[in-house]
Amino acid sequence: MSVIRSQDAQTEGIPVTSCWNCRAAVTGAHFCAACGKVQPLPAGASYFAFFGLPQKLTIEPASLEGQFHMLSWKLHPDNFVRASEFERNLSLERSSQLNDAYRTLREPVARVEYLLEHLGVRKEGTTKQQAPPELLEEVFELNESLDELREARAAGGDVAALQGRLEAAQQNFQEDLDDVDAELAGLGREWDAAVDFGGDESTKKALLARMNEVLNRRAYIRNLVAGVQKELGG
Repeated sequence: MSVIRSQDAQTEGIPVTSCWNCRAAVTGAHFCAACGKVQPLPAGASYFAFFGLPQKLTIEPASLEGQFHMLSWKLHPDNFVRASEFERNLSLERSSQLNDAYRTLREPVARVEYLLEHLGVRKEGTTKQQAPPELLEEVFELNESLDELREARAAGGDVAALQGRLEAAQQNFQEDLDDVDAELAGLGREWDAAVDFGGDESTKKALLARMNEVLNRRAYIRNLVAGVQKELGG
C-alpha cells in the first residue's frame, strides 16, 4: 500500500493510510471520518501528533488536559462493548498510548526529553554522569562533607555543623537546578521559533544538541540534590 506524507502543520510527517474497515484515507486520526471506527496509531507517530500538536515545547496545560479528558471519554471501553474484538483491542491500545502521551507532555522537562528521544538525539534512560566543569570545586567540597558526616555518625560524634554545611550545599545545588531549568525553557522557546518560522536543519540540530547537554547537566545536579537529601534524612 502506498502512502504519502501529510503537510498539515499539526500532522506533518504522519503517513496517510487507509481505514482498516472502509479503506477511506486516514491521516493520524483516532477515528475514521468516513465510518467512525477507531484506528491504530501510525508507525512513527509522536505523542505530539497523538494530540494533534506540532512538535513544539510550549503547550497550554489546560488545552492539553481538555484534549486528554475528551479522548479518554471517546476511547473508553464502554463505548466498544458491541464492537469487534479487533476494534476493542485497538481502543485499549489507544487508551494506553493516550495515558503515556499525556503523562509525558504535561511535564516540561519530560517533554524535552521525549522530543530528543523521538528525534533520535537521546536514548531513553541514558545520561552522561560527568560533573560539569563549573561545579567541580563544589562537588569536591560536597564529597568531603559527605565523608565527614558519615565518619562522624559512625563515631557517634556531633553532626549538627556538618548537617548545616550540607543543607547550605543542597540549597546551592537547588539554585543551580533552577538556573538549568530556566536555560532549558529558553532553549525550548528558541526551538519553537525555529519550528514556527521554518528554521534550517543545522539550526535545529544545534538546538537539540544544546538541549541534550543541558539535560545531562540537569540530571547530574538533580542526583546531587537527591544524594544530599538522602544523607540528611539518614
